[in-house]
Amino acid sequence: MNITYIKEGDTDTLSLKRTLDTGTEEQRLAVQRIIQEVRINGDQAVQSFTKQFDGVLLEDPLVTEEEMTKAFERLDPAVIQVIQTAIRNIRTYHERQLTSSWFYHQQDGSMLGQKVTPLDAVGVYVPGGTAAYPSSVLMNVIPALVAGVQRIVLVTPPGKDGCLSDAVLVAAKELGISEMYKMGGAQAIATLAYGTETIQPVDKITGPGNIYVALAKREVFGQVDIDMIAGPSEIAVLADDTAIAHEVAADLLSQAEHDALSSSILVTPSQTLAENVQAEVQAQLDTLPRKSIAAQSIKHHGRIYVTDSMDRAVDVVNQLAPEHLEVLTAYPESFLGQIKHAGAIFLGRYSPEPVGDYFAGPNHVLPTNGTARFSSPLGVTDFQKKTSIISYSQEAFETHRDSIAAFARLEGLEAHARSIESRKREESS
Repeated sequence: MNITYIKEGDTDTLSLKRTLDTGTEEQRLAVQRIIQEVRINGDQAVQSFTKQFDGVLLEDPLVTEEEMTKAFERLDPAVIQVIQTAIRNIRTYHERQLTSSWFYHQQDGSMLGQKVTPLDAVGVYVPGGTAAYPSSVLMNVIPALVAGVQRIVLVTPPGKDGCLSDAVLVAAKELGISEMYKMGGAQAIATLAYGTETIQPVDKITGPGNIYVALAKREVFGQVDIDMIAGPSEIAVLADDTAIAHEVAADLLSQAEHDALSSSILVTPSQTLAENVQAEVQAQLDTLPRKSIAAQSIKHHGRIYVTDSMDRAVDVVNQLAPEHLEVLTAYPESFLGQIKHAGAIFLGRYSPEPVGDYFAGPNHVLPTNGTARFSSPLGVTDFQKKTSIISYSQEAFETHRDSIAAFARLEGLEAHARSIESRKREESS
């Protein structure tokens, strides 16, 4: 990891903001073709693409109750208990996010308000194939359940043997998922958005995936809602000279092993810490099972920024607006008010980023690529919609009738004005 020195007034040193990957023209055209094929040929197209991309021919992609039950029997009970505890933690956290409908009455007798309604149907994409991500099941499904969504459809790519991970199946079963399909890629996104002969479409799609999944979500947005177009994972560590170098290095590598495009950044005013972390990262890389991936990430997207003050270090963090931010300082809570932009903030040495990934309760679906400047983690409100309620009394209408008509004419909308004034004519007739 290269060390870069940032002094007060430097404005063009930061080079971490990356343009969101919109794919190549070839990839975009391929995704568009897949979506069109699914819209035209439905189940047959999905089956064909599953054979082509996942290497398995499935007569029926629906996961059966028997498959879930057998996975439950095979999985280590201790692992099942961990999943169950994580579910409780995540549910408890998200229940605090619930919002309710509200109404208020004014003295003139009018009533205004907002009606909060859960979405009818949501599709959750869980990456699969060669890896298993039960945490993605929990983080996407639980807030939807808390919001009151009645139909949750889970899709995930099958392995070459046509099977799914036991851990993913158990997580789905624990949450009561009854509609789960073995399908992945752009064809799964198209199925969720448009439906097929046997699968009804949903209203919103959430969950991470590869570039083809991301491009497909972009293509179907408008037909359905989506959570976000997520980029590679990011971590920034804000640290002073009390931080422990080998812990900081381990935390940086925890994100580097995700993807060669992941970014890991240390921001500190301590030259000693910077040099020690730089050495520790190289030493720890040698023993990582995913060394080749982590090494590419560190080489191309790893940075250590040394600032001339802690205040400047906080400024740098706010410019980066990282997905994950660890604050490893003597008094981490003291910086909370100064930090404006981060997807999730982890305070102190006993709150490393993986605590939030799997177990603590807050959602790990977070804004990336600097979008924490204006967006938020996935949560319960993402699975609810709000409807404005307007009930004017006769007194309120008569009081404001002329003003409303005048405003309509200000915008050149005569029919709007006449809609208001028609009630006046009725009263005088």
